[in-house]
Amino acid sequence: MPTTSRKVSLTGIKPTGEPHLGNYVGAIRPALALAQSYESTYFIADYHALTTIREPKTLQHYTRSVAASWLAAGLDPEVTTFYRQSDVPEVFELAWVLSCLTAKGLMNRAHAYKAARDANREAGKDEDAGINMGLYNYPVLMAVDILINESDVVPVGRDQVQHVEVAADIAGSFNHVYSRGYRFKIPEAIVPEAEVAQTLPGLDGRKMSKSYDNTIPLFAPQKVLKKLIQRIPTDSTPVDAPKDPDSSLVFELLVPFAPADVVASTRKELEAGQLGWGQLKDRLFHVLDEQLAPMRERYEALMDHDSELDDLLAAGAERARKRTTRVLQQVRDEIGI
Repeated sequence: MPTTSRKVSLTGIKPTGEPHLGNYVGAIRPALALAQSYESTYFIADYHALTTIREPKTLQHYTRSVAASWLAAGLDPEVTTFYRQSDVPEVFELAWVLSCLTAKGLMNRAHAYKAARDANREAGKDEDAGINMGLYNYPVLMAVDILINESDVVPVGRDQVQHVEVAADIAGSFNHVYSRGYRFKIPEAIVPEAEVAQTLPGLDGRKMSKSYDNTIPLFAPQKVLKKLIQRIPTDSTPVDAPKDPDSSLVFELLVPFAPADVVASTRKELEAGQLGWGQLKDRLFHVLDEQLAPMRERYEALMDHDSELDDLLAAGAERARKRTTRVLQQVRDEIGI
């Protein structure tokens, strides 16, 4: 069970696609490592996904897939509070309360809204064409996720720091207007060093991202994993010719997963012309499959509809609501409801 002596860390995971190797290296692995130092809370942000996902079965599948992925990757629900956002109704009541204290100008400056608006302008469209209020109000709901859990720190990528800053601004507005009793913590964004250092390339050399359709699914079946690795482009350098490891997508994918001695020996073999691209791809496959096979087995078991996945999430929501109901009641007392 979580302890209350340590600072609270919060991580939200938006279920908008199948988790891939880039998610694992850039988000899952560093977040799980960081959780060892905090009272950690993780949630599946299924209501956030409604800004883009309209198919109910797709949302349900992605929600279960993301939850199963994090559990298979090592999240311990006995230590970490882990729940579905939709199972904690206090979040949505508090979202309205804090919306009434949030300046519209703050939302106008939100990165996602500005990017969508600017894209419309460049395309010669009305600035707000296709922009729904869910996207516009997204930072408020995210702020509530943070504040209702009394989070001290929020691990995020650099492109997400603004969301934590918005949460801090909203908390400050509430604390200024209602200063008689309950006061929100002011959260702090932290960017894990591993997230900065490790951004995996996709199959086409660009950042691995579902928006580029260039990902390697984290729990792809063994045959699919091997086929995807064989698709990674390489040049026509002969097998016995020296090669530059740092210009190789295959080598770049090997580095975060292989032991340091394997990475070092592989580099030497490539530079000495003792290893061909096909052999390197085989080595990458074996390294990945060895690490991912046990997690894949656990993931597939959790994705079964008769698994304990839903019970684990429900238990996490019950644990989370012990905090969120208390926070909401204190806010209600402050605002006079």
